[in-house]
Order: sequence, then C-alpha cells, then structure tokens
Amino acid sequence: MPGDVATAAPATAVGTHPAAFTGDGGPPVTTPRTPAREAAERELSKAEYHRDDPGLLNRILDWLWEHISSLLNSAAQASPGGWVGLTVIICLLALLGMALRLRLGQLRPGPASEASALFAEGPRSAAEHRAAAETHAAAGRWNRALQERMRAIVRSLEERALLDHRPGRTADEAAVEAGRALPGHADALRSAARSFDEVTYADRDVDASAYTAVRDLDLALGRAEPVLASAGAGQDANRLVGQEAPSTDAAPPDGGRS
Repeated sequence: MPGDVATAAPATAVGTHPAAFTGDGGPPVTTPRTPAREAAERELSKAEYHRDDPGLLNRILDWLWEHISSLLNSAAQASPGGWVGLTVIICLLALLGMALRLRLGQLRPGPASEASALFAEGPRSAAEHRAAAETHAAAGRWNRALQERMRAIVRSLEERALLDHRPGRTADEAAVEAGRALPGHADALRSAARSFDEVTYADRDVDASAYTAVRDLDLALGRAEPVLASAGAGQDANRLVGQEAPSTDAAPPDGGRS
C-alpha cells in the first residue's frame, strides 16, 4: 500500500536454510567420511596426545591381568557356588599340595653328580664311621647315624677289596657294585642306598628302625663271603683241561712193537 514501509523478505522466502551458510556468509565445508577419519587419526597420532600413555610393561601387565580376570570369571561361572565355590576349591588344592609336600618331602635327586658323592669329608676308616654312627644314634640323631653307617658299609667293602677306592662314588653306585660280589645282600644294599639318598638329598627324616636296618646290614656284610668271578672261571678251566688231557692207556702208533 502507498505509504507503507517495505520489509525485506525472510531468508526462507528465497528457499535457502540459514544453516547452509558459514559465519562469513559462505556455504558450509563438507568432508567425506573416509578422509575425515584419516585426518582424525593423523591428528590423534601426534606426540602431544600420548605423553601420559602407559609404558610397554604396564600395557603387558594390563593385558595379562585382563586375561587372568577373564579366566577367573569363566571358572567362577562354571564352578558351583560362583566365586565362593572357586575360592574353596583353590584353598583345598593349596592344602592338598602342602600335605603332599610334608608327606613326601622334596623330590628325589636327579642323576648323580659330584655334589652327591658318598663321602663329603676327608678319608676315614670304617671303624671311625661306625663310631660316629653310634654316637649320633645314642643322641637320637637318626639321620646322621644312618648316613655314617652307610659310609661305614662302603668303606668296609673298600677295605676288604670288594670295592675299589674311587673318589666321588655315590651310594647307589656302591650298592650296585657291591651287589655283584655279595648277591645275597643286593636288595638290602639298594634299600640302604635309597634311604641314604632320601635322608641326604631329600631332607626326609628317619627313625630308629631305619637306622637299625642299615646297622644290621653292616654286621651281616662283615660275616658274608663274597662270590668271586675268578672261582667259577677256575673251575671251568679245570674241567676243560681234564677233557683235553690225552689218555696214558692209549696204544703207541706202532702197536707196541720195537
């Protein structure tokens, strides 16, 4: 109408949304999804964003703890009673291990070495080892008494020349070698050597009966007669000579005519 003030048409009247413009009146900047992600990754890979990241060791520990927690959670879900049941099972296993350790002692030693030699100290006679064994037995020190008695057995066999004097010999080796010369006591010798090993290397305690068995073996070996291989060989040689000797009654080749 005449006299009215003309007003500007709103932006929507020209079909343009206000959000379609930037702050300076230009169109918005649009970036495709993939380039935008790559640009964000490049930006976040800068050192200033990783100054407070945990070190390699902490990441490894976190990874281990995560997997251990996952295993424990799986075990708790599978065990009756959940976490309480799993705790009870772990405690029972720990008690069982302790009981076996107390009952069986340490593991038996492996192959013999220089550290497992029968005579750890200087040379002593069989009588000296027997006297030391009786002293320990009188004081109730059965482990030490058994050790000294086993040493007395081996030293006595060496003094009788049934075993050669060999530094570094073990109780098991002595028992096997002595069993060849004294086959009637081979089993008892091996048993005594086994007791010696268990006391010396497995820290297993013995009582008076174990010591008495080794002492009785020592006394029995002192009265035992060895079986010498040369005796059997001599008898075979005598039989062979008797078979090959010519007969004195045989006729001379010329029939006895001179």
